[in-house]
Amino acid sequence: MDFRHAQSDLSLRFSSHATSSISRSSIGDNSSYLCSTASNSSYLLELREQKDEKFNFVKGDPDDHSDDEKFSLLGQPLRVKRQRDSQSFLNQDSAKRLAIMDESSLEARRASVRAWGNQSLRIADPEIHDIMAKEKQRQYRGIELVASENFVCRAVMEALGSHLTNKYSEGMPGARYYTGNQHIDEIELLCCERALAAFDLDPEKWGVNVQPYSCTSANFAVYTGLLHPKDRIMGLDSASGGHLSHGYYTPGGKKISAASIFFQSLPYKVNPLTGYVDYDKLEEKALDYRPKILICGGSSYPREWDYGRCRQIADKCGAILMSDMSHISGLVAAKECVSPFQYCDIVTSTTHKSLRGPRGGIIFFRRGLKSRKQGVLLNHGDETGTYDFEDRINFSVFPSLQGGPHNNHIAALAIALKQVASLEYRVYIRQVKKNAQALASALLRRKCRLVTDGTDNHLVLWDLIPLGLTAKNYEKICELCHITVNKCAIYGDNGAISPGGVRIGTPAMTTRGCLEADFETIAEILLKAVQITKMVLHREHGKLHKDIMKNLQNNKDIMELRNRVEAFAASFAMPGFDI
Repeated sequence: MDFRHAQSDLSLRFSSHATSSISRSSIGDNSSYLCSTASNSSYLLELREQKDEKFNFVKGDPDDHSDDEKFSLLGQPLRVKRQRDSQSFLNQDSAKRLAIMDESSLEARRASVRAWGNQSLRIADPEIHDIMAKEKQRQYRGIELVASENFVCRAVMEALGSHLTNKYSEGMPGARYYTGNQHIDEIELLCCERALAAFDLDPEKWGVNVQPYSCTSANFAVYTGLLHPKDRIMGLDSASGGHLSHGYYTPGGKKISAASIFFQSLPYKVNPLTGYVDYDKLEEKALDYRPKILICGGSSYPREWDYGRCRQIADKCGAILMSDMSHISGLVAAKECVSPFQYCDIVTSTTHKSLRGPRGGIIFFRRGLKSRKQGVLLNHGDETGTYDFEDRINFSVFPSLQGGPHNNHIAALAIALKQVASLEYRVYIRQVKKNAQALASALLRRKCRLVTDGTDNHLVLWDLIPLGLTAKNYEKICELCHITVNKCAIYGDNGAISPGGVRIGTPAMTTRGCLEADFETIAEILLKAVQITKMVLHREHGKLHKDIMKNLQNNKDIMELRNRVEAFAASFAMPGFDI
C-alpha cells in the first residue's frame, strides 16, 4: 500500500472553523500512526451510525448549494446536514475525544522519528555494521604499505560523520545558492586560511579552493577553467611515474582519462637508464608541442623535482606551470622536500596520503599582480599583469563540474590542516622519510633492484623482474598474508612498459608508530612473501587464478607469514578507533 496516497484517503478535511482542532498532519509510514488514524476513522463511522436527530450523513450533491459541512472519509465526499438552528454536530465531549486522539497520533509520529533517526549503525543496519567491523580488523591486523593511503585521527572521523553532511551549500562563501550557510561559510573560510598557513603562503599572492572531491577532479577543473577543448597539456608518462589525470593513452591509442578525451596530451618520460626525469628531452618535446599547461609531479616518482628547470621550460614554450603534489604535499608542508610554490602558477593535491587528512582535493592558484616575467600565453592574466586564475578556477569547480561541496569533508580537512601546521606533524614527516630510506637500504642490501636506487621522499619503487616475478602475482600473495602493496608499471631499460614493479610507501605505518628498525623487519617480511610467491607459482605452473587463490588461504607458509604479520601489526596503535 502506498501510504502517501493513504494520506488523502484517511484524512478528515472539514471546511468549517468549528472543527479546525481536528486537522491532520502528513502521515508517515509507521504502524502506530496508522492504528491511531484507523481508530479515529472507526469513531467517526460510529458517529455516522447513530440515529441522532441533530444531523444526518449524506452523499455529497454538487447541485446542493446549502451551507452544510463538507468533508471526505476514506476518499468518499460526504456532507453533514445541519439543523436550521445552526447547532454544531459535534458536542463538547466528541471534540475532546478527537483532540486527545490527534495529540496521541502526534506523539506517536514524534516517537517514530526519534526511533529511526537515532538508531546506532549496529541496530539500523547490522549487515553493513558487520562488514565495517571486518574492515576495521583488516586495517588493524595488516601492514599497510600502499603509498597513497594513511590513517586519519578520531577528530577527522568525527567531522566526516557529523551533521555537516546535511547541509547543501553550492557556491563560494558569501555567495551561496542556498540560505542557512553562515556557519558553513565560517568553516570553509577557516579551512582556506589554514591551507595557506600550512604551506606558508601569502594570502595576497595565493588563493585556494578546498571544494574538489578528489585531486583528479581538481586537475580537470584547472584544465576546464584555463583551457579550451582540445588545447594541449603535457605531464609525466604514467609508466614513468605520472598520473592518469595528467593525460593518458594506451599503447593502442585508446583515451583513458577525461584529460585525454577533452584535451590533447603528450607525455614526457624518465631516462630509461637512470629513472630520473629527462629535463633535456622534456624541453625539446615541449618546444615542439607547445602545451598550454605543463604539469610536474606524479604518483610514483621517488625523487625530487627540479621546479626551477620546469619554470624555464614553461616560459620558453608559453605554458602555465602546474604542479600536482598529491603524494608529497605532506613533505612540502613540513619543508622536508622542495616546494613547488616558488615556481609554479597552479598547485593541486589530494588531502589524504602524506597530508593525513580526509579524502578530497585542493587547488592553490596565484593571485594579484605578477611578480616576474611570464611566457607569452595570454591565459596567464589580463592586460594589467594581474593573474586571473581565481574566478576561472572557482567557476570551473562550481557550477561547471561539481554540485554542492561536501561540508563534512571541508571541516575534516580544516582539522587536519591545523595538525599539519604543528611541530608534531613535522616530526612525523621526518620519520616518514627516515623510514622510507631505511626500507630502501634494507632492500638494497638484500640485492633487490629499486628504481633510481633509492628515494628522496615517502616511497620506493621495487622492480621484481630480476626476481622472476610480476607485480600482479606478488601483490596477491601479499594480500593473503595481510600485507597491502600495489603493483606499479616501471619504464624498463628496453623502453617497454612492464607491470613488474610494486610501489611501497611509509606514511601509514609511520602514523601507527613504526620506526627505522620496524621497517627492517618489514623488509624481511616482504622478502619472505617473495619466496612464497615463487614456490606457489612453481607448483601452479606460473598461474594464479581465482580458484587457486581460494585454496591458498590454508597454505602452511602463507598462514605462518600471516600470523607473523598480524602479531607485528597488533603491536602498534591504531589511530581513530578502538579495537
